[in-house]
Amino acid sequence: MDFVVAPSSCHSLLNHSHNKNNILYRSHFSVPSSAGIFSLRKFTSVSFRYDHRYRRGCSRIVCTRRRVMDSSNSPTSPEVSKPKIVTGPGGYVLEDVPHLSDYIPDLLTYPNPLQDNPAYSVVKQYFVHVDDTVPQKVVVHKDGPRGIHFRRAGPRQKVYFDSDEVHACIVTCGGLCPGLNTVIREIVCGLFHMYGVKKVLGIDGGYRRFYAKNTVNLNPKFVNDIHKRGGTILGTSRGGHDTSKIVDSIQDRGINQVYIIGGDGTQRGASVIFEEIRRRGLKVSVAGIPKTIDNDIPVIDKSFGFDTAVEEAQRAINAAHVEAESIENGIGLVKLMGRYSGFIAMHATLASRDVDCCLIPESPFYLEGPGGLYEYIERQLKENGHMVIVIAEGAGQELLSESMTLKDASGNKLLKDVGLWISQKIKDYFSKERKIPINLKYIDPTYMIRAIPSNASDNVYCTLLAQSAVHGAMAGYTGFTSGLVNGRQTYIPFSRIIEKQNKTMKKKRPTKEFVTKRLPISIEARQ
Repeated sequence: MDFVVAPSSCHSLLNHSHNKNNILYRSHFSVPSSAGIFSLRKFTSVSFRYDHRYRRGCSRIVCTRRRVMDSSNSPTSPEVSKPKIVTGPGGYVLEDVPHLSDYIPDLLTYPNPLQDNPAYSVVKQYFVHVDDTVPQKVVVHKDGPRGIHFRRAGPRQKVYFDSDEVHACIVTCGGLCPGLNTVIREIVCGLFHMYGVKKVLGIDGGYRRFYAKNTVNLNPKFVNDIHKRGGTILGTSRGGHDTSKIVDSIQDRGINQVYIIGGDGTQRGASVIFEEIRRRGLKVSVAGIPKTIDNDIPVIDKSFGFDTAVEEAQRAINAAHVEAESIENGIGLVKLMGRYSGFIAMHATLASRDVDCCLIPESPFYLEGPGGLYEYIERQLKENGHMVIVIAEGAGQELLSESMTLKDASGNKLLKDVGLWISQKIKDYFSKERKIPINLKYIDPTYMIRAIPSNASDNVYCTLLAQSAVHGAMAGYTGFTSGLVNGRQTYIPFSRIIEKQNKTMKKKRPTKEFVTKRLPISIEARQ
């Protein structure tokens, strides 16, 4: 039975409807906003709407639930829970994250150990209020809606795990990125020092090793200086995601907190793991920490490792500039990471001031004809005697003669090496068609950038992301990603993180007219 505990003075059931065919139940209640704790654990989505037609101070609660499917008839992929949406006056919308109490009744709560820890005694003055949220957009019109908000991250007064019973695990998946070891370190140290958790397991080798029994026992001494190293001490891999086996392993090992570090593909896998855990009714919190050096995860301000990548890219650009200006008609060409989004190339170009031409996936270009790349290169060489070009790895893929249809284990489309290809095209054009001698130097620092330790800025950011994830898991939240939104740490539902990719601009279909007008403006970065 679905129920809401509310004072008898409240307006009772306003509307109650059943639909047996679609197995969807919808109920509307009017409850005073001060009416304490509601038992809404069986609902998969809760929508609070303030309606001034009813008594002042009342909230309209729209609760939607789906019938839980019998495990014997369960499909290969778990049933996806509906988003938890909370609405309020002025167009306020909270895209809330799931909580263990949504599907597990009568959970015990405990006082947050931080309030009794001498090292963190000041924290009890700053526990996050239950109503604290962070807006996705800070710029709004005076008559416009308040917009979408996310739950603010941080320690709560009550936690849903006894520290002695917590058995956490950490896994890293996908490509390397500066800061991975820092995140691992801060999760371990946060659990140990803030909450007194002693059992933390590292899954060695990504998702596929969940069911291969490859684990590492983690403690503060073991992870003490790993933030000074690049890569990940836990190892990583792509693919190998078998949801049923992974959750079986989590259940067999007695793990009740799972911290998953990875990009959009990894977070998509984490979402499926959460849904299967929810379907089985397990008391397991699943927390994600977004990782992508390309900065292509939506909603969040930026991903960790991005600042380090831009900073390290400067070294390659500086080297290309030195090579180019040291010889007649010198061209320095640098290929940087950016499969679908050109953030690293764009930010490195803006920071360098030595780059004449920046090519990114979101902005199409042509080689020949008016407004083409060849024409621009020739003009720059005549005016300055040298030039520097930065190209993202995903730029110009539509120009390559053979399109790649193969994908890697993570489902990403395999790309041709556009750096080598465009280097050869430029050489052939000027030597065979224009008869102009050029000296082109090609630099590809991709794996050098991925493998370095994070800088000071990213280290601080990684610490905040990791500790926020720990606070959220201990508070009983699950199925969320820890991320920075408008400078504030938040908990974001997996569905928002995996819905699309973040891009520097909306991609348009290339046309001759578009390139003729657009290209000379977009590539004259030095000016």
